[in-house]
Amino acid sequence: MSNEKLNINQWAKEDRPREKMMLHGPGALSNAELLAILIGSGNTEDSAVELMRKVLDDCRNSLSELGKRSVDDLCAYKGIGPAKAITILAASELGKRRKDEGPSERLRVRCSQDIFLYFHPLMCDLPVEECWVMLLNQASRLIDALRISQGGLASTQVDVRCILREALLKRATALVLCHNHPSGNTRPSTDDDRLTQALSQAAKVMNIRMLDHLIVSDGGYYSYADEGRL
Repeated sequence: MSNEKLNINQWAKEDRPREKMMLHGPGALSNAELLAILIGSGNTEDSAVELMRKVLDDCRNSLSELGKRSVDDLCAYKGIGPAKAITILAASELGKRRKDEGPSERLRVRCSQDIFLYFHPLMCDLPVEECWVMLLNQASRLIDALRISQGGLASTQVDVRCILREALLKRATALVLCHNHPSGNTRPSTDDDRLTQALSQAAKVMNIRMLDHLIVSDGGYYSYADEGRL
């Protein structure tokens, strides 16, 4: 059997760090594989993954210990120069800062004003209509906000099925619809009324609460919930 070392490009696709991450997500990769993606290449004897395994072995397989190494310490390894060493230490510092940040508190929707303050910066200067949906959890905290459609000066086409699909995929228990009127007139149109009614009824079938539908302009907003129309 040949002892010739395989180049990383000759590995099976599922064993290459980048391809493995694409196929299975970052959680499927070892620390050495993640670090190998950062340095890109190894040396004449070791692939990037094997090189980072050696570095981690010398750090007792501790990322915290790795982050304490200096550029000179890392450059002592064949195949790691200043640029790769700095990349490794920069990634370590980012990991430390992320940990220090702690979890960020997600927006909680209590009233129409909360919705308006979230969407107004996104919509106030748009030249065409856009329709967005807020997906919320049981505590009315934001899971995600997605643009559902983009249209013309006076209207945009919205597919209720697309909204409910996104809500189900994100496991949302409540939703809020929001779109803008570039004209500045916040009064709902007949089409707006039809959409609100159709989405509200469809959401009920899926046991999802529709909390509000806001129409936003640069000068203010209209809330179906505030007007008692939901």
